[in-house]
Amino acid sequence: MTSAADQRAPAEDPAAGSGQPAAAPGARRAVPPVPGAWPGAPTPLGARFRVGPDGVAGTNFALWAAGAEAVRVCLFDERGRETQVPLAELTHEIWHGFVPGVLPGQRYGYRVDGRWDPWTGARWNPAKLLLDPYARAVDGEFRLPPEVYGHVRDWPEQQVADTVRDERDSAPHVPKGVVVHDDDDWSDDRRPKIPWADTVLYELHVRGFTRLHPGIPKELRGTYAGLAHPAAIEHLVRLGVTAVELLPVHQFAHEDHLLRRGLKNYWGYNSIGYFAPHAAYAASGTRGEQVGEFKRMVRALHAAGVEVILDVVYNHTAEAGELGPTLSLKGIDNRGYYRLQGDARRYADYTGCGNTLHVVQPQVLRLITDSLRYWVTEMGVDGFRFDLAAALARSMHDVDMLSPFLAVIAQDPVLRRVKLIAEPWDIGSGGYQVGAFPPLWTEWNDRYRDTVRDFWRHALPDVREMGYRLSGSSDLYAWGGRRPYASVNFVTAHDGFTLRDLVSYEQKHNEANGEGNRDGTDDNRAWNCGAEGESADPAVRVLRRRQLRNLLTTLLLSTGVPMLVAGDELGRTQRGNNNAYCQDNEIGWLDWSLLDDPGWRALCELVSRLIALRHRHPVLRRRAFFSGRAHSADGLRDLAWFTARGTEMTEGDWYAPAATLGMYLSGRDIPGRDERGAPILDDSFLAVLHAGERPTRFVLPGTPWAERYEVVVDTSREDQSAPPGTPHLAGAEITVPGRAVLLLRVA
Repeated sequence: MTSAADQRAPAEDPAAGSGQPAAAPGARRAVPPVPGAWPGAPTPLGARFRVGPDGVAGTNFALWAAGAEAVRVCLFDERGRETQVPLAELTHEIWHGFVPGVLPGQRYGYRVDGRWDPWTGARWNPAKLLLDPYARAVDGEFRLPPEVYGHVRDWPEQQVADTVRDERDSAPHVPKGVVVHDDDDWSDDRRPKIPWADTVLYELHVRGFTRLHPGIPKELRGTYAGLAHPAAIEHLVRLGVTAVELLPVHQFAHEDHLLRRGLKNYWGYNSIGYFAPHAAYAASGTRGEQVGEFKRMVRALHAAGVEVILDVVYNHTAEAGELGPTLSLKGIDNRGYYRLQGDARRYADYTGCGNTLHVVQPQVLRLITDSLRYWVTEMGVDGFRFDLAAALARSMHDVDMLSPFLAVIAQDPVLRRVKLIAEPWDIGSGGYQVGAFPPLWTEWNDRYRDTVRDFWRHALPDVREMGYRLSGSSDLYAWGGRRPYASVNFVTAHDGFTLRDLVSYEQKHNEANGEGNRDGTDDNRAWNCGAEGESADPAVRVLRRRQLRNLLTTLLLSTGVPMLVAGDELGRTQRGNNNAYCQDNEIGWLDWSLLDDPGWRALCELVSRLIALRHRHPVLRRRAFFSGRAHSADGLRDLAWFTARGTEMTEGDWYAPAATLGMYLSGRDIPGRDERGAPILDDSFLAVLHAGERPTRFVLPGTPWAERYEVVVDTSREDQSAPPGTPHLAGAEITVPGRAVLLLRVA
């Protein structure tokens, strides 16, 4: 253990006016901060309130900063006055100290001294106040004036601007961490623990989902408390979804180019605090209150049987590249936290956001896994969806499924038991890894998305790909013990068109983003049903709603884990914007008044009925892949495919152009047993999907497949308030309406 030079500043009382309760009499003794820190401990990292020597209450500060020459914790009072306390102890590259008298609610940051040598990646600048990477709450907004940049942002020669150190103080312009005391043991919480095969995901934005909800009090709209409100939870329960997948709720910052245009980062994929709930989503306050509010939201959702999954962004941070701001990691140890190029001035960028976290570095891996465990054990969440997960799976350069990150997750006793979802790509070379992640992981399956979109716009050359996607994508996931639920099936996500826009626009309309409509993908695989944008033509409107029913029905009948996007069941539109990441307004928010329209209300009811059907029938949520083989003497197989002629498909049929596909699911041959060890038996179903414009004749398969069939879903019908219940004899020829799905139960 070594000591840094003691550079003590005059001490003030940082807890004055904090509004935090005093220590309990007799349990501990609170004293004013002394001019200097006691040695404290190097673990745990971050700011931890506790009782120190002699029963004195205070906070232990610990920060990993390997190459730093000195670290000072900076305490701020209510008027913004700063008291600097050097952390004089250094243990295994961790600077630490216990500061007596620092209580919960105290705002703080760090100043880190070291060399300024951008050519070797060293970017220490003590003029910049830095956010603690382990801060559990953040108070204040990130603004980006020149003072928050470690270099002189407006240097005349921009090609070398990042090499000129800016000496201006950033403290007045940046948020502060907040000391939080957390003694919640979650003993009153009951996690739903929904098996993967039974899961229905619902991707939503905390603010956007609640901002316009008429049943939520105005003061709670757009907040964690709003999502916990009974009116919000009622919709989730009525739909039947089992898990909400929340767009990023880690503390995030807005990009400079958006602020200059009067916009903000709405989605939140620009994290800067991996332990802190985003403060702007809190109704109760930002001096630690946001932590309790988030927990109450999780408890309320759990009580309703709904799991909470976080969309997390550990691949990059809001500090961007060499011309980005200095907010936290860049000023703590730039070379330790970020991947740098051979020219260490530059950042390796596998994310398209300017930087990539150096996950191979043990302390960075520790930061991520500590964060994940914190959200599970202390905040109560049930799983994570990892943004650009391929970037986390890279070793030194290439994506490596034996990488340290994946290895640590696989053996961690906490993390290997929660839901893990990969976005299995990044923008670097070899970054597309759909189907490659190991067991324990599920993946966003974009091949499902593209295939289903292409089928319903009648753009597939044949139906081979559609067969794989409907039956669990065994071509991608049937290896290494993976199961059908490794595939998260989706037709839309936050990124891209909403479902209504998918059938209303063929071209993106992102003018509101202020980027000349250059942002967002051009590969939409969309069909506007004959008119671009909103249409008053009754025929176009009827066709569009039918296409929505087709897409949603296909999604919820497919083997795998379905993911809905909040508002798609209501007919939400973003007016053709397929990249609404900066639209914190009516474009990005859910319009709950759509439920006043009988047509959109009927769509919502259909979704609810389809999810209920899925929950009732294990044949629709299989835990093992289909074998396609007969398991009994009558030749009945667990999965069979039929042409419109009622004959089983041959190899030639799979390669021939076709608009119609029949899929038979046997409820008699479901692998596994129930909780009491009995075989699992269910109804059998025949799904007929017809993407052609005109009606077609379809011959219902006879014995051994069925004797009679009953129609339970017909997407050609406008009125979906009650199932059709139409009976048909096996072998009969029925008419399938143009562009429709029929689901028939074997009687």
